Amino acid sequence: MRLLLLEDDAILGEGLRDFLQTDGHRVDWCKRLCEAKALTGEPYDALLVDWQLPDGSGLDWVRSIRRQGISTPVVIMTARDLLSDRVRGLDGGADDYLVKPFEPEELTARIRAVRRRVSGSASALLAFGDVRLDLTGKVAFLHDVRADLTAREWAVVEALALRAGRLVSRSELEALVLGLDNESASNTLEVHISSIRRKLGRGVIETSRGLGYRLAT
Repeated sequence: MRLLLLEDDAILGEGLRDFLQTDGHRVDWCKRLCEAKALTGEPYDALLVDWQLPDGSGLDWVRSIRRQGISTPVVIMTARDLLSDRVRGLDGGADDYLVKPFEPEELTARIRAVRRRVSGSASALLAFGDVRLDLTGKVAFLHDVRADLTAREWAVVEALALRAGRLVSRSELEALVLGLDNESASNTLEVHISSIRRKLGRGVIETSRGLGYRLAT
C-alpha cells in the first residue's frame, strides 16, 4: 500500500517509516502539516496522522480533507488518551485511533482493517476468477498455486484489488505503485502488467483504453 505518514517526532517517524517499508509499503513521510497539505491531491491507501504538530492540528487537517470529499482511510496517532479525545478524533473524520506508545505491528494491522472496511470486504482473502489474493500475506495464487510476483507486481495487484469494481487511471496507479520517486521509464507500468498477466492469466487485468485498469471479476 501507499501510505502518507505525518509524524514530527524524528525517531518515531523514522522507525515507523522503516518498519512500514520493510513490510512492503511505499511511505511518504512528512514532519510538518504544510508538507502533508502539499500532497493532498496525491492518491494514498491510508493516512497516518499525528494529532499535534509544530505547525497545526492533524485532526483539523483531517476535517478539512473530509469536507473536500477525500475519503482515504485515516488512522490518528496520538498520546491523547482521554475518552473525549477518542470521540473527537473519530467524530472528526478518523477511521481509527491509536494511542502512543504502540507497537508498529498493531499499526499495520489497523491499516489493513480500515482498508478492508473501505473496500467492503470483511476478509483479507479475495478471489477474482481463478485468482486468489491474500492481502495480509501479500501472496497471489492461480488455481491454488502460488504465483511468484515481484514486489512491484504485487503492488499493482494490491492497488487494483483494494479498488475492486472501479477503473483506476494510469496516473493514479503509477502514483500508488511508484510513489513520489517515480523516475522510471514511461512504460514501467505496462511492463509490470504484462508480467502479471503472464503469471496470473491474460484476463486478470482488464484495460479500458484511455480510462484505466481493473481486476477482472
